[in-house]
Amino acid sequence: MALKPTIFKFDVSLADLDRDCYESLSLTVARHPSETQERMMVRVLARALFHHERLTFTRGLSENDEPDLWQKSLDGRIERWVEVGEPALERLKKASRLAEAVDVVSFNTRSEVWWRQLAGKLPEGTASVYRLDWPEVTALAALIDRTAELSITINRPSLFVAADAGQVELGLETLCAG
Repeated sequence: MALKPTIFKFDVSLADLDRDCYESLSLTVARHPSETQERMMVRVLARALFHHERLTFTRGLSENDEPDLWQKSLDGRIERWVEVGEPALERLKKASRLAEAVDVVSFNTRSEVWWRQLAGKLPEGTASVYRLDWPEVTALAALIDRTAELSITINRPSLFVAADAGQVELGLETLCAG
């Protein structure tokens, strides 16, 4: 029998100071059985970073042809494709053909090596690439329960997340502005 995803529910108070965006979001996130808590929380952060009313979580790890999040126009075009982790160059090229904007949020211990290998090969304008520090992501994941109220304040290059169990400040490094 296949393992089922674990469901998390977050009430998010979002304050994006850079975009003058202040929203209350109710997010239901399915964590794939093979997904870590850290990766799931980076998906939640990406949802806040690129907030738009039509930006949604996809089937992600369960579907190879979909990103972690996407924003579609009312006529079905993909306006924004958001990848979490360290996607292959071919995946990013494909995404740039399908979507108007492609964003990557890298976060784990392999992030620096991945970027060194990719940086010289990524065609200009293909994607915007950001990196979060692994120790900060790990600290964030440790604060989260299956249901949580989160306050996320974005003032690039910093993200400040407060939860009932504590708070953490994460640095967001821009590696490439597509």
